[in-house]
Amino acid sequence: MVALAFITLNATLFAVSSGAYAQAANSTDSSMMGVMPEGTPVDVVSGLTIPWSAVTVGQEVLVSQRGTAEILAFRPGGALRSVGSVRDFVARGDGGMLGLAALEQGTDVWVYAYHGTAAGNRIVRMPYSNGMLGDVQIVLDGLPGGRSHNGGRIAFGPDGMLYATVGETRNLDLPQDLNSLGGKILRMTPEGGIPSDNPFPDSLVYSFGHRNPQGLAWDDTGQLWATEFGDDAWDELNRIEPGGNYGWPIVEGQGGNPDYIDPVMQWRTREMGPSGLAYIDGTFFIAGLTGQRVWTVTIDPAGNPQATAYYAGEYGRIRDVFEGSDGKLWFLTNTRGGGDNRILSVPLTPASAP
Repeated sequence: MVALAFITLNATLFAVSSGAYAQAANSTDSSMMGVMPEGTPVDVVSGLTIPWSAVTVGQEVLVSQRGTAEILAFRPGGALRSVGSVRDFVARGDGGMLGLAALEQGTDVWVYAYHGTAAGNRIVRMPYSNGMLGDVQIVLDGLPGGRSHNGGRIAFGPDGMLYATVGETRNLDLPQDLNSLGGKILRMTPEGGIPSDNPFPDSLVYSFGHRNPQGLAWDDTGQLWATEFGDDAWDELNRIEPGGNYGWPIVEGQGGNPDYIDPVMQWRTREMGPSGLAYIDGTFFIAGLTGQRVWTVTIDPAGNPQATAYYAGEYGRIRDVFEGSDGKLWFLTNTRGGGDNRILSVPLTPASAP
C-alpha cells in the first residue's frame, strides 16, 4: 500500500493575484472550489518506456514514447500494442516523440504528433481507423529543435484550433523574436494554416517570451493556461493572452515589469518542473517532473490561487496528467533511464465549497 504524500505550500512557492506578489497560505482556503485526488493511485497500464504524452481516442488511450517513433495504444484492462510510427524521426536529448492530440471530424479521426527530425521539430497527423494509424501528413515542419528545451505539447482548443508549445532550444535570441517560432505558443488550423484572427498578421505566434512551455489547458471560460520550465529560479503557471509577452529571457518568474506578463503562480524549480497540464471540474492538475509530484491549483472567485502537492517522491518523475476514460485523474510516470513506466489512476472528490 503506497502512502499518500500531501504537501501544502511552503515558503518557496508564491502566488500572484491582482498584480500583487504574496506568499501563498499554508492552510486550505475554505472558499476553494474544484476537485482533489482521494485515495491510493492504482496502475492502469505498465511496461511503458520513457512515455511523454497520452490522449484518449474513443475507448482507447494512445501513448507516445519519447525515444522511438512508435505510438502505443491500450484499452483499460487490456495489453499494450503498437498502432504505428512516423517517418524521419530523430530522438536526441529531451526531444523525440513528444506531444499527442486527437481530432474527430465527422466519421474521421486524426491523431497528431509533435516529434523531432534531423532538421528540427515537426507536427504531423495520421488518420486513425480500425485500430491503426495511416499515412503521415505533415502539418508544420521546420520548428526549432535541439537537444533540450523542445516544448512539444499540442492540444486542440475550444475554438477548434491546434495549439503547440515550442521551446527556445537554448537560443536566447528566439523568444523575443517574432520572426522565429522558437520560445512561443502557436495557434493554427487543423491543417497547419494561419487563422485570420491570430494576434500577429500572417503569423502562427499566439504568445511569446517563453523558455520551455510544456503544458496546455483551457478552463471553463475558454481561457488558455500554460506551464513553463524556468531556468534556475522559478517555474510558472501562466494565463495566456493573445499576443502576450511572457518575458524570457529578460524575466524569469515574477518580475513586476509592466512590459511583460507575470505568472499567476510560480514554484522553485526543485519543487516543480512542470510538464503536462489538465483542467478538471475547476482544478488545474500539473505534472511535476523535477519535483516528482502531482500539483493541484484552484482559484477562488476573487482570483486568489492555491496550490497543493500530492504523492511527493512516491512515483518518481511525473510527465503528463489528464482525465481518464473513467472520469478519474490519470498520470504518467517518466523515469530518466526508461524503466517500467506506467499510467496510474486516482479518484477525484469535491474540494471544500463556500
